[in-house]
Amino acid sequence: MLENYFPILMFVLVGLFIGFAPVAMGWFIAPHRPDAEKLSPYECGFEAFEDARMKFDVRYYLIAIIFILFDLEIAFLFPWASVFQDIVANDSVKIFGFVEVVVFLAIILVGDAYAWAKGALDWE
Repeated sequence: MLENYFPILMFVLVGLFIGFAPVAMGWFIAPHRPDAEKLSPYECGFEAFEDARMKFDVRYYLIAIIFILFDLEIAFLFPWASVFQDIVANDSVKIFGFVEVVVFLAIILVGDAYAWAKGALDWE
């Protein structure tokens, strides 16, 4: 019974090795020459001038959420694209497949237009 789990154990061990080996090699091989500039705090390319617990503007989070939403919606197009040849080959599904993706893209376009009209994509 346990011999059935041996490939899973090997998979986990190889995965751990591939994950930790480059980090360990970099730690052992890379030169370690710290200086004042390397050890200074870095925040977006300029010196930190406020407390690290300062509040971010809400627009930052809004842009991030909009990006995630549209990125996820575009990811839903991949399954449709992978079966596109099957959709085109079948006459009874051809129109339905086309209408389905047009409706999906229209929903994405309406959402994008709404976010644009509300000024969610403007950054000052």
